[in-house]
Amino acid sequence: MAEQIFPTKGNLIKSRRQLKQAQLGYELMDRKRNILVREMVSLTDEAKRLLADIEKTYSAAYDALEYANISLGVVSDLARAIPVEQSLNIATRSVMGVELPRLEADIKPADRPVYALGSTNSAFDHAYICFNRAKEITVRLAEVENGIYRLAVAIKKTQKRANALKNIMIPRFREQVHFITNALEEKEREEFSRQKVIKRRKTNL
Repeated sequence: MAEQIFPTKGNLIKSRRQLKQAQLGYELMDRKRNILVREMVSLTDEAKRLLADIEKTYSAAYDALEYANISLGVVSDLARAIPVEQSLNIATRSVMGVELPRLEADIKPADRPVYALGSTNSAFDHAYICFNRAKEITVRLAEVENGIYRLAVAIKKTQKRANALKNIMIPRFREQVHFITNALEEKEREEFSRQKVIKRRKTNL
């Protein structure tokens, strides 16, 4: 590649500028990758905690539902009175240009029961609270796992670009600078020798 560059001072300045930009680009890509990796590690730790919690929460919820079924009979008709969850809102937050989801849902138990109190008991109330808790954790886990996936994709792309700069572009520009610098120095030496020869000849005349 370097042999195709004509050795002029203009090309030397251009190659040095390109080398500097490539080095700066690599530093920025490496910094971005490190920040994304830290964010991903943080989310991964949270995902592990949520996965442990969600298993316990769903287990407790189904145990509460089973107890409610035993105490009230099958509660499927009562459960139908509870509205379908439609409060989920999706926003985003940016981490080094990577858009991560932010899920918000108003799924806390209502101030007023949404089912008939006369037809239920404390077991049904407990099951209702447990499943609301399960929904909260599910929403948070979905947010975290989606964020981890997006970060993994972004880290892979960033690493690929950083590797291209480090292993291809920077060595190429360094080679160009080295080639042009050597060619210009050789040209200056030849010019210096030529001037000495001319001066010697003039002196001998």
